[in-house]
Amino acid sequence: MKKKIALNFKVPVSIFREGKAYIAYSPVLDLSTSALSFEKVKKRFNEAVTILVEELMEMGTLDEVLSDLGWKKVARQWQSPLPITHEMANVSVPLN
Repeated sequence: MKKKIALNFKVPVSIFREGKAYIAYSPVLDLSTSALSFEKVKKRFNEAVTILVEELMEMGTLDEVLSDLGWKKVARQWQSPLPITHEMANVSVPLN
């Protein structure tokens, strides 16, 4: 029997509400998805991450893409960049 292995890592994700839709977005993977319920968007986000990683592994580009996104390999495990803050910024745009 073949033993299954898993790639486990934590990914910061922000979930927004836009009208009736929920949007899940992770800047460390530059990946987003949407759904009409909070639970469904969390499920879809997990599915999207799984598909992304599977495709990158199949193409042999997982290390390259994660490195390009700012990930670091520490003790043979990938670690995502750590978000420092998630806040609303006040922006002033001069209008002529």
